[in-house]
Amino acid sequence: MGWRWMLACFSYFHSMSTISSQLPDADAARLRSLRAHEVLPTLSEPVFEEYVALTARIFSLPISLISVVVEDTVYYPANQGMLGHDQQRRVEALCATAIEQAHTAIYCDLDLEPSAVIPPEARQTAQDNKLRFYAGALVFLPNQRPLGTLCIIDRHPRTFTAEEQRILELLAALVSQTIVVRHRGQAQAETNGVLWERLSKELQEEIQALNALVRYLAARYGTMVPVPATFLTQVESRLRDLQELLDAYGA
Repeated sequence: MGWRWMLACFSYFHSMSTISSQLPDADAARLRSLRAHEVLPTLSEPVFEEYVALTARIFSLPISLISVVVEDTVYYPANQGMLGHDQQRRVEALCATAIEQAHTAIYCDLDLEPSAVIPPEARQTAQDNKLRFYAGALVFLPNQRPLGTLCIIDRHPRTFTAEEQRILELLAALVSQTIVVRHRGQAQAETNGVLWERLSKELQEEIQALNALVRYLAARYGTMVPVPATFLTQVESRLRDLQELLDAYGA
């Protein structure tokens, strides 16, 4: 873990230790769960970088992130396409809107979204960064409280179909399931983390193979918006294989 993430983790745990009593009960409970599960260091592991790289490639988009939404800050421990963008204020982050809405957030053109949907600070930050499209699916802790999102971002507006949303949500579910299995593996003293190390390597190999399939499909179908249904069907089949691998370790 580099020095930036050491500082980010320190800031994260410090902020989590001073949860405001003015927060809504549900969000305060969510933040206590985040602190208990120590999720930010977990998400900086290589397998989660593989997930965001795969997600960006599936949708042919330049940016994909895993976010962790805490009291005043949003952290980005896994980052494809916005290197150096490790964190930002919560009021400026589009990922925070998915947490507040408690469902997948999709903004096909950020310049045209109603002001009631996106806070002015988040809208201004998106404009400053020349961002036009955002879709973020919720990622969950082992106790099923949301921790943040798996998101994709573009600097151009685009449509996003129900089929594409389903695939994004499946990817987010796989990230959530990986967090659960990792947490269980680390909690088992008798395995001393060996089980998780083995699974992490297997997952990385499977995701890299899936990336190769996506590259092949992209060459075959070209870059199309929306992503063709036949393309998504083949990707989904391989994602289900990943799910079965996680199921086997989580049993």
